[in-house]
Amino acid sequence: MKVVGLMSGTSMDGIDAALLEIDGTPADAEWSLLAFRSDPYADERRALIRQAVEGGTPELLCRLHAELGEWFGEATLILLGEAGVDAAEVALIGSHGHTIWHIPPNARRRGSTLQLGDASTLAELTGIDVVADFRTRDMAAGGQGAPLVPFADRILFAAPGKRRALQNIGGMGNVTWLPARGSSEPLLAFDTGPGNALLDLAAERATEGRQRSDLDGRIAASGRVDGVLLDRLMSDAFFNLEPPRSTGRERFGHGLIDGLVANLADTSERTWANLLATLTAFTARSIGDAYRRWVIPRGVDEVILTGGGARNPTLVQAIQAELGSIPVADEQALGMSPDAREAAAFAVLAWAHLLGAAASVPEATGADGPRVLGSFTPGRAGGTP
Repeated sequence: MKVVGLMSGTSMDGIDAALLEIDGTPADAEWSLLAFRSDPYADERRALIRQAVEGGTPELLCRLHAELGEWFGEATLILLGEAGVDAAEVALIGSHGHTIWHIPPNARRRGSTLQLGDASTLAELTGIDVVADFRTRDMAAGGQGAPLVPFADRILFAAPGKRRALQNIGGMGNVTWLPARGSSEPLLAFDTGPGNALLDLAAERATEGRQRSDLDGRIAASGRVDGVLLDRLMSDAFFNLEPPRSTGRERFGHGLIDGLVANLADTSERTWANLLATLTAFTARSIGDAYRRWVIPRGVDEVILTGGGARNPTLVQAIQAELGSIPVADEQALGMSPDAREAAAFAVLAWAHLLGAAASVPEATGADGPRVLGSFTPGRAGGTP
């Protein structure tokens, strides 16, 4: 069947849409990526999402929920038009939505999460059945609700005779450790910490809004790492949590940047460059620390970087330095754009929902057991969940 996967990540850069053709069962699935596109958010749309994330009113959240559904519908129809595929040929859309807030569980209470992007609006605009709201079932079962891509990663990217670590660098960073294809070893997956979120926020302030990100890591490359600040950032209690664990902008976002900027001695170009250099080292060090503690002991033949951070050469170089002799590969090893991985994963998760297959990975999220993920919304012609 043909399935569309949609992803709007915590970096707030745009909507990734992937069209997959999938056959078989989770045990013997065959797949191909038919089309992929990434639609950057216009300034006003990005500003609306950012306002919601940083303290939106109930009215704003209500409005954004519907508008995201419309934007997801637009992205889907453009993707299908470019691919020459009629909507009637598509069995399903898997939509992650946009995460507005995420509260991991702790010893006292279970966690909760909020993704916006109205599935009914998406189904109405496209006429295609939709599976959305993937995280909440895992959290209801006591899990972190993240990461959810390991089930799909194993189907899409496990390689014969090779142990891979897939390191996504979106707004946040997360890793999936994959045993060799056919191995019965359990997966390992968890959030490593910050990804691009802090870098993007700092670059935007450093350039007074002229840049949304540190393009190619140029600002960071011109600065000097502040070792004292780096050690202080790495002292956050999150980094001592054992997997399963998850995090978000609530911890590594605008609140942290506000505090760092308030303590700047001055706001010269050199000071901003040093801050970007330190934050880039922070993302790389958090990844390296996580690998040394929990990933490398399992054995790693290669690390593959995905997400927007994979296109930042300064960050990639810092990650390679942290990982030493372990080869760090680019997206070509996966056979798709580094931005396509998560969108493709939610196509697979929607497909699993339709099959009635449990797609959560308890060893990654800490849930009480595997669960069928997502909620089903029929398209205009109806459908069978």
